[in-house]
Amino acid sequence: MRKIIASVDIGSHSIKVVVGEIHKNKLNVLAVNEEPSQGIGRGFVVNSQKVKDSLKACLDQIEETLGLKVRKVIVNIPARDVIFDMTKGKTTITNTEHIISGDDIARALQGCVYNKINPKYELVSIMPIYFLVDEEKKVADPKGIIASKLEVTSIIASALKTNVYPILTCLEELGLEVIDITFNNIGDFYATSSEVLATSNGAIVNVGHEVTDVAIFNKGVMANCTSINVGGKNIENDIKYIYKVQDKDAKKLKEKLALAHVQMASSSEKIKVKTLENEEIEINQYELSEIVMSRVIEILNLVKKELNYLTKKQISYIMFTGGVTEMSDFKIALESVFGKNASVMNLRELGVRNNKYSSCVGMIKYFNNKMIFRNKEFSIFSIDEQEELGSHDKVVNVPETSVLGKLFGYFFDN
Repeated sequence: MRKIIASVDIGSHSIKVVVGEIHKNKLNVLAVNEEPSQGIGRGFVVNSQKVKDSLKACLDQIEETLGLKVRKVIVNIPARDVIFDMTKGKTTITNTEHIISGDDIARALQGCVYNKINPKYELVSIMPIYFLVDEEKKVADPKGIIASKLEVTSIIASALKTNVYPILTCLEELGLEVIDITFNNIGDFYATSSEVLATSNGAIVNVGHEVTDVAIFNKGVMANCTSINVGGKNIENDIKYIYKVQDKDAKKLKEKLALAHVQMASSSEKIKVKTLENEEIEINQYELSEIVMSRVIEILNLVKKELNYLTKKQISYIMFTGGVTEMSDFKIALESVFGKNASVMNLRELGVRNNKYSSCVGMIKYFNNKMIFRNKEFSIFSIDEQEELGSHDKVVNVPETSVLGKLFGYFFDN
């Protein structure tokens, strides 16, 4: 079976959908699309009909590319009001060979969440820290080991139902089955996860349009997070206010002329725009970059401050991603605040080589890892649909009553 997975990133600036195939442990992008986001404010649904319209427009293009209808997706939710708990679960190995299977792992993980979720919250993620085999042997993955008992220590993360359900309702009303939910922070981590990151303590920072998300990861497990209500929109607002231009011109100036740091800026690089009073003005790169740099440095200093609040442990990496990090000379601004301790993510998958897609890309990898852990295979398309996908040569690389029961059925029951 081909492992084809679809992810949806619902942001305040845009809605992004990526469909990818995992082949030989690598992600091959089959289809990708981005549409302007309507009805979303700081990651939350404020107008469900507008959200559904934006989602439908994005998915229609994906389906036109693939020639197949996407019915199952992974989606991210805002990492706000998150509760982290360290819990334990255990199970007895009952098969005749006493060999630990993916089903045994699932039962142990179920024990981590049983009667441990606040009624106002919904489980979003179970992140195993380690497994204990027969009460003495500590392992990362116990599959295939002969044993009588299995125990797991995990971090479980849950979010307010009022933050989760509106997003799920929009998707379900469009006929989509949500197979998993996760935080964009986790997606960002898995987008660039390596053995170094998985064995170290560090931070992942996503500088988005309205919000900057900061998350701490301890050896691959998200341990804490926060959000700062500032992002790329603030940069555009600064430009709009200083030069008295329209929103579209502020965005154009940010994307086409501005640098995130003045070090390489030139006063001879210029763009002419009209003000709100219809007066034509000429803006040079250096002056514009001074305005932009001021806001970028402010964002970075706020991140630095939050990192000190989130963890007292020494961290070995700080990885930045999100659309704002694609600004020219963002790395120079980053180094001016963090020195050599921080870096910018570099997505390598063809078709999505832009950090605005990091959450989507990482969600697919994250879900695939969960399936591998269960020793299961999964695809959003049936065998017949997969054959149709291949025969028509459509694959191209281009730019129960509770939610818990529905979503984690793919992990626990399949």
